[in-house]
Amino acid sequence: MRGVTRQWLWLGFFLPVMVSAQIDPFKRDLIQFGYNQPVEGRAPVAGYAYYYHNQPDFLRTNLTLRLAVAPTYVDSELGFNHALGPETDFGLGAAGGGFADSYNEIRGGKWNEKQSFDGHGAELSGSVYHLFNPGQLIPLNLVVRSAAHYSVFEKNENTASNFQLPDDGLIGSVRTGLRWGGIEPTLFPDLAMELALWYEGQFRTDSGRYGFNQHRQLQPDTHLFWTSAALSYTLPESKQNFFIRLVAGSSLNADRLNAYRLGGFLPMVAEYPLSLPGYYFQEFTARQFALVNASYLLPIAPDERWNLEFNAATADIAYFSETGQPGNWVSGIGGGILYRAPGDKFKFVAAYAYGIDAIRSSGRGANSLSFLLQIDLGNTKSSRFNSAQPGHWRGWNWLLGR
Repeated sequence: MRGVTRQWLWLGFFLPVMVSAQIDPFKRDLIQFGYNQPVEGRAPVAGYAYYYHNQPDFLRTNLTLRLAVAPTYVDSELGFNHALGPETDFGLGAAGGGFADSYNEIRGGKWNEKQSFDGHGAELSGSVYHLFNPGQLIPLNLVVRSAAHYSVFEKNENTASNFQLPDDGLIGSVRTGLRWGGIEPTLFPDLAMELALWYEGQFRTDSGRYGFNQHRQLQPDTHLFWTSAALSYTLPESKQNFFIRLVAGSSLNADRLNAYRLGGFLPMVAEYPLSLPGYYFQEFTARQFALVNASYLLPIAPDERWNLEFNAATADIAYFSETGQPGNWVSGIGGGILYRAPGDKFKFVAAYAYGIDAIRSSGRGANSLSFLLQIDLGNTKSSRFNSAQPGHWRGWNWLLGR
């Protein structure tokens, strides 16, 4: 099978990063699905489908199991509550599977398949989570995490035969951050706020060069810095919901494989999905950026089951070398319809988006369609969420073709 049929057939083989920002005390069983389809141009498959499970009191009262599963990737952590003190938890993580480290080259609105390739990975991690203000309404958490990640790269059917792949190798990383508040891992949460500041350092054992005549460089060390401020609020009488988030990031010594990636509308692909509605998923590669996302839900039925959904985003981007387009400021708008079952057990969104500044063969402007689905198998509510490097996700490439 080839073309669109294969894309739809293997869409379920994707999984985002689900790295815990603290050990979550709430039981969760969620199924998430998302898909972006551009109308113009040709782009990599953009979607996710995964099952997310969080189980406190796993085997013992002080253990919590977090598990995210898709057909080609598994991400897990076993949390030890109060292991290092009354307000300090410890977690051991393991993750691995196919297409975790794949890379797609997109420049000026064109997908360069000859310089794109597949990558697979495995990771072990250890994390410390400290709560500074126990008993307070809005928690302030410190996260310190170290990880060892091994990547294996291979060509796919469209990679150029004379394109040299990066060397397989190990990446050690250290991440630390402060976060006040948080956002639930659900579509369009009713009420949430967050202020956060993060740093991550990555250190390669095999940097070196790759590409045509080794014209590209992998950096031996990269340093990423990002911050986030977000607010979600639902009016108590009308049930209208407003959400706004600002994310800004910068980097030192970034390369193509670990720079920030912006584009698309897949809100559950990571904690900070860096969405730009109307554009290809991860269309832009950035050394630094500032991004504002906003959405508005308007109930149009007495029981709030049907809602109109509007979203918009704008970003100022300092493109990674040779990956940008004329103009550093890009914007997109979108809208659709949301159905939500009682108790938010089921949510479905069908949406249209327009990338105002996207470059396509016909000029500026691009259209896309999005479909989002969430099934809550439990009944959980909280103000906690998961932390991840912005824009990074796992298992996002196709399994058997495009």
